[in-house]
Amino acid sequence: MANNQTSNVAAPGASVAPTDRAAALAALDAAAAAAKITPDAVRSIRAWLTEPRYAEYAPEVARQIGAGLWKQLDDVFWTVIPFGTGGRRGRMYPIGSNAINDRTIGESAQGVADYVRQEARGERPEGREQRQLSCAIAYDTRHQSRHFAELCSEIMVAAGFKVFFLDGFRSTPELSFAVRYNHCDCGIMVTASHNPPSDNAVKIYWSTGGQVLPPHDAGIIDRVMNTQEIHRQPFAEALAAGQVVYCQVEVDAAFLQAVHGQAIAGPRDLRIIYSPLHGVGASAVLPALAADGFVEPPVELFGPQATPDPDFPNVPNHIANPELPAVFDSIIVRAREIRADLILASDPDCDRLGCAAPHTADRTAAWETFTGNQIAGLLADYILSARRRAGTLTPEHYVVKTLVTTELVRRIADAYGVRTLGNLQVGFKYIGQTMDEAGPGRFVFGCEESHGYLVGQYARDKDAVVAAMLMAELAAVVKFQGQTLHERLDALYRQHGYHAERQTSLTMPGSEGMKQMQALMARFRTEPPMSVGGLKVVLARDYEALTQRQPGGPASPLDGPRGDMVMLDLEGEGNFVAVRPSGTEPKVKFYLFAYEPPERSADLPAAKGRVAERLDKLQADLAALAK
Repeated sequence: MANNQTSNVAAPGASVAPTDRAAALAALDAAAAAAKITPDAVRSIRAWLTEPRYAEYAPEVARQIGAGLWKQLDDVFWTVIPFGTGGRRGRMYPIGSNAINDRTIGESAQGVADYVRQEARGERPEGREQRQLSCAIAYDTRHQSRHFAELCSEIMVAAGFKVFFLDGFRSTPELSFAVRYNHCDCGIMVTASHNPPSDNAVKIYWSTGGQVLPPHDAGIIDRVMNTQEIHRQPFAEALAAGQVVYCQVEVDAAFLQAVHGQAIAGPRDLRIIYSPLHGVGASAVLPALAADGFVEPPVELFGPQATPDPDFPNVPNHIANPELPAVFDSIIVRAREIRADLILASDPDCDRLGCAAPHTADRTAAWETFTGNQIAGLLADYILSARRRAGTLTPEHYVVKTLVTTELVRRIADAYGVRTLGNLQVGFKYIGQTMDEAGPGRFVFGCEESHGYLVGQYARDKDAVVAAMLMAELAAVVKFQGQTLHERLDALYRQHGYHAERQTSLTMPGSEGMKQMQALMARFRTEPPMSVGGLKVVLARDYEALTQRQPGGPASPLDGPRGDMVMLDLEGEGNFVAVRPSGTEPKVKFYLFAYEPPERSADLPAAKGRVAERLDKLQADLAALAK
């Protein structure tokens, strides 16, 4: 992937000659008449050719029109790149309202600055002296991440903010921590998480350290969409003037101390291989493991994936996502060679954790990865059992999960006598919000199925660093007890019932894909199926309309968080499916859940076989319905 994907082809201040503009507009109209490009894209391209705010990009727009790149132009202009569950994310391209480039990143930062200033003015009593606002900014290893981080800094400084800048690749949870540590009004993390190398993004954080929530998300979006001018102060000048402050040394030390504050005493005899998947993780995971006592034998950094590299060259299909089992294949080969006990891997911005472990005491034999739901169950039991032993657990304590996260976590929490707050939409920002609403002092553990976990009050976003530390501790405990992590998980299944989950997705890119997604979601809302996978649908829950109904029956109010998701409850306890558009990628996601109660899980191989067959049928039916 070339490093110049987002550079401005036209120099700032460049413009299109009137004759060239007229020719480009005429060609655009002709392409529209020939149905080579969608009407929405035509409107957006016309604006980029004619409006002063887009003047520096107009020459490149005209050039691509002249080259007849209609499919490419339609893809990057047919809509305005949205704010999803993780911020504003997409493919990098030098022009276009539906791409990540200097203009769309600049609009995002300017919109954040304008909105935060507006909110700050509303909070100040009349006559009170204006305080200086501040913003924390960090970036990952992706193409253009440093460039975008400096661009955002220039815009925030020009708007009157002091910028606390983490110089060097740093994790998303450390950015969340930095917002809180420096008492910032907001934060910006430049990352596209586990997306392909072509992508980048900004995640926007509020003063809580959590990603922006209603009503602030809508307020920021309104400001972003109405941004005309983008004001900047050169980064070097701002740094020299003390308006940008490098804070990484102090924040690194404080963040590591906060993570280590969640450690649980116990054995530390464990051979670990860790992979940052070419991302930022080595800056935090390795120091955290060392501080927790995992030093003999030392943690091995997996060499082929150790170097920061935005193209993720040694990861299958260049997708650095620890949710994917294939990511672990080459690491498992190395683990067998050195008879390791545990593999840990974090995504490029180090907020998601994946792991793999051997099935038996023979480290050279079969290894298997864990799903995000399985890791959630293992960590929930480990943390709750430690808190109970320490006498620091009460019925007022709670764990938090989302609607599409395994119910195994709820059943484990029930067994320890603590609350589960689980009526949440997808997105760790809602877990952070729940912490603040329910009282962070009683928070024990937060988790989501997409490999996101948090313990402690130091951040309001998922953190692969603390999750890696605690998974290593748990693996050392079960090794000391003569077990493996897989055997510990099976013990939880026998105690609480066998839970199995599966996720599938259907990619629908571009303007046509968006129409297909909307039609699919409408069909699930208005005409939910009578059965899925041979199981009767007993209730359809529409979280957008906040209504629920039995098939063929009238709608009634649904007590739940509003969001673009439909859930179908099926006959038999613990069997249900959910469908929702992704908040970060052009795809529809299907979540499948199946369950066998404890009395039917004593023969665990048989229970697993029944559930696997059930999930196969559910998946086949959903694929057919999606067509």
